[in-house]
Amino acid sequence: MNKTLTTPISAEDLADIRVGDVIFLDGHIVTCRDVAHRRLIEYGRELPYDVRDGAILHAGPIIRKVEGEDDKFEVVSVGPTTSSRMEKFEYDFIKQTGVRLIVGKGGMGAGTQAGCAEFGALHCVFPAGNAVIAATQVEEVEDGHWRELGMPETMWVFRVKQFGPLIVSIDAQGNNLFEQNKVVYNERKDAALEELYEKVRFIK
Repeated sequence: MNKTLTTPISAEDLADIRVGDVIFLDGHIVTCRDVAHRRLIEYGRELPYDVRDGAILHAGPIIRKVEGEDDKFEVVSVGPTTSSRMEKFEYDFIKQTGVRLIVGKGGMGAGTQAGCAEFGALHCVFPAGNAVIAATQVEEVEDGHWRELGMPETMWVFRVKQFGPLIVSIDAQGNNLFEQNKVVYNERKDAALEELYEKVRFIK
């Protein structure tokens, strides 16, 4: 399935999406990495931007000021950060914020699975190596919150158009593409090793 989600996103919008599907995003997405997660979950600080029914991006973008414009920025590149770094926070993050779409790099674990299934959210992977392409899909940098944290950890608010492709790795039913694939890979590995051992059995 190829589908475009537009913020704000409802639970109904996610109902027919499954792991392995490819989606695109129109509307808004907010960069949100380690420190923002920690401030919310560990320190109990309220996020400066409401992401309920919205989307977050595990990324530390490269941003530059627009020449001749006060407090106006543009994106140079925006490559996703490894999502597993946020795994220990993500269940509580989804529960507290009501975010619907989480975009990053690589798989996530049981906590994120549970959060997506219980509260109706997706985790998606933005293909690696496309940071500059992703930047072209940002129509405007509308704001930046917690700028004292520095460029990578600032919560940048992007207005995006056809942001993607985003590959669904965890769906709103809690299915986890990476974990499913591990089972398949291990089965193939065992079969390959059996064949290999037969060929090299003479080696002591």
